[in-house]
Amino acid sequence: MVAPTTAAASPPAMDRRVQRLVSGGAAAAATVSLLYLISHASTSCFPGATTLPLAHFPRTSCDAASRRVVPPDRRLARLRSSARWRRRSVALASSSAFASLRGLRLLAGSSRALCLAAGAGHAIDALRAEGVGDVTRIDLVDFPPLVRRADPHHLPFSDGAFDLVFSDDPAGFSGALFASRFAAEAERAVRSGGAIALAVDRHLDPSAVAALFKKSRIVDQRDLTMDGSQSYAGVTSFTFNPEHTRQKKEGNQNARKQGRKTAYI
Repeated sequence: MVAPTTAAASPPAMDRRVQRLVSGGAAAAATVSLLYLISHASTSCFPGATTLPLAHFPRTSCDAASRRVVPPDRRLARLRSSARWRRRSVALASSSAFASLRGLRLLAGSSRALCLAAGAGHAIDALRAEGVGDVTRIDLVDFPPLVRRADPHHLPFSDGAFDLVFSDDPAGFSGALFASRFAAEAERAVRSGGAIALAVDRHLDPSAVAALFKKSRIVDQRDLTMDGSQSYAGVTSFTFNPEHTRQKKEGNQNARKQGRKTAYI
C-alpha cells in the first residue's frame, strides 16, 4: 500500500523542478539579451560620439540637432532674390496707397511707421523706397532680422508713438481674433492727426470696417491689386485719420444742428 502513495507524490515534485529550470533559463536569456543591447547601443546620442551623416531630413531624433541653421541675414537675402519678393515689393511701391498718403500729407521721409502683420517684411522695402527710414515691423511670428514678434491686440508701444500704422496684408485685419481690439490698439499707437492705412478683403462692408475705428474718420478708400496674384486681387485700402475725441464730438454736434448725418465715424 506504500508504493502507490510514493508514485502519486512524484509528479508534483517533478513539476516544481521543471518550473525552476524554466524560470532560470528565462532569467538567463533576459540577462544575455540586455547585455547584448547595451554592448550594441548606438553612440550617436552621446557627446563626443560620431554622428550620422547629414541628410535633407534627419534619420534619427539624435541627428536632427546636428543640421545646419541658415543665418537670418542669409535667409533674408535668399527671399529678396526671389521673383515673388521682387514682384510684391514693386507692386507695393507702385501702388497708389503711398501716393495717396503723400497727397494727404500723412506720409513723409521723417514719418515713424508701424507695420502690422508684416509677414516676411515686404512692406519694409517699399516704405524705405519712399524715403521712410524709421519703420517698426511686427507679426505674430517673428522673422529676423526684419520682423519681431508682437500681438496686434496688445501693442508694446506707448500712446501716439507712430505717425503711420500700416498693413498691406488683408488677413492681418480680416483674420484678427478681435477686430475691434485690433482697431483700438492701432488708434492708440498712432498720434492724433496721423494715419492708419489698412488693406482688407474687398467683400467686407466698408461701413462695418469704419465702425470699428471709434476715434477716426475715413479720408480715403480705393481698390488695389497688391501683387497681381489672385489672393490679393480683391483688396480695398482704407486710410483713417485719427482725431481728438473733442473734435469728433464737436463735429457730430455741428452736423446734427445742421440736419446732416454724423460727420465723424
